[in-house]
Amino acid sequence: MAGAGMNDIKSRIKSVNGTMQITKAMELVATSKLRKAKLRAESSRPYSTVLRDALTAVIRSDETDNSVWAEGAKEGRPLYIVIAGDRGLAGGYNNNVFRLADSLSNGKDALFLPIGKKALEHYRRSELFATSFDEVDEISVGDAFEISDLVCRAFLGGEISRVTLVYTRFDSMITQTPTYRELLPLADTKNGGNNDLIFGGEPEEILASIVSSYVCGEIYSAVSEALASESGARRTAMNAANKNAEEMISNLMLRYNRARQAVITQEITEIVSGAEAL
Repeated sequence: MAGAGMNDIKSRIKSVNGTMQITKAMELVATSKLRKAKLRAESSRPYSTVLRDALTAVIRSDETDNSVWAEGAKEGRPLYIVIAGDRGLAGGYNNNVFRLADSLSNGKDALFLPIGKKALEHYRRSELFATSFDEVDEISVGDAFEISDLVCRAFLGGEISRVTLVYTRFDSMITQTPTYRELLPLADTKNGGNNDLIFGGEPEEILASIVSSYVCGEIYSAVSEALASESGARRTAMNAANKNAEEMISNLMLRYNRARQAVITQEITEIVSGAEAL
């Protein structure tokens, strides 16, 4: 019986070792992707920041008070652009961003534009604005412009009244924060008039020319942040899995040694008992 127990323990140790090899490989892959994604996220921030500042300066002008971009449609529906991952095994990364998006859209007749396979799966039963952006890892600047064009057209046409971008911000290797940004309408950025600006054309035309680029920049920056966050979350999750596996193997080895010692003790007792019987 003891020998059978030892065989079971050896089998479990072998199984945990096999799993740990997989999680270690996944941790290495996530670490490699994280370096590239981190650089991409950091390089995308200045572009969106400059556009945001320029747009804020224009929208604060008194000459754009009645802009359609600042007012939005009265009867349209809110749109939530939700960026999640393409795969699981990243801890609570996907669930955290879904929880935030669902809390923001709760009780509203909302439309969703999921980016990433997990986002598409999560919102498959909701009313979707678009479904062709199912791989967040493949989203390029061109794709971001395509999304921006779709969203801006729908906003101008009155189909949607508000655009909210929900994603995970990359803070550090071990910290990723689910967050959101209101993209449209632009009235939220207006904090009093600014009459010091001198425009090289009609303010409304200038505004219209940069809104699409602004939305594109925000989406691409959010995708870059999300990719870095996903890799960071997966790296952390796989590192924790490796530690748990090592602890499990240590406990199993302790049980195995105890079982082995019990077998040896039993054999010695049987030999001694047999010798005394003679």
